[in-house]
Amino acid sequence: MMASQQQQQQPSGPMSQPGGPMSQPGGPMSQSGGPMSQPGLQQQASLQQQQQQQQQLLSQQQDFDPVHRFKMLIPQLKESLQNVMKIASLNLAHNTTIDNGIKSSDTTVQRFDKSLEEFYALCDQLELCLRLAYECLSQSIDSAKHSPNLVPTATKPDTVQTESMSYSQYLGMIKSQISCAKDIHNALLECSKKIAGKGQPQGIM
Repeated sequence: MMASQQQQQQPSGPMSQPGGPMSQPGGPMSQSGGPMSQPGLQQQASLQQQQQQQQQLLSQQQDFDPVHRFKMLIPQLKESLQNVMKIASLNLAHNTTIDNGIKSSDTTVQRFDKSLEEFYALCDQLELCLRLAYECLSQSIDSAKHSPNLVPTATKPDTVQTESMSYSQYLGMIKSQISCAKDIHNALLECSKKIAGKGQPQGIM
């Protein structure tokens, strides 16, 4: 009886061992960071790519914007002007020492004409930016003056606004513009014919 009780009390089998494969915390069932976390990484990578593309598009639009280009060139112009003044003062001091017969140092002085050319190049770029901005502004003003209202399209009915004109009104405006252009063309032709007729030599009496 005592022997049978001892056999019942002794644990046996791999399932009762505390270090068995099912009870190990590092087993295959408890591993984290498996393939289930890969979609999250892919989403982060796609978001980063989209942000980079948006930044590139924004930088390209800013490069074509004359006002933004003008604002970017202003600090460069200030730095170039400071450099021109600095090189001019160094050259003036160097030439003064030579004129006075004093031996100058062996240090080379930067060329004044090169720094001045860089300053003029930046001034030309600024002038072009201002002219382009003025042309864009004048075109937008003319567009708002001659066709101030939008024309609704059949493909995008949601974009129709209350102040938009109908297609028939748009056609009437275009016809009036065409007739005005024809009147100007005819007036120019008549003026050219009159000028050409006055310039012809008269016959001998």
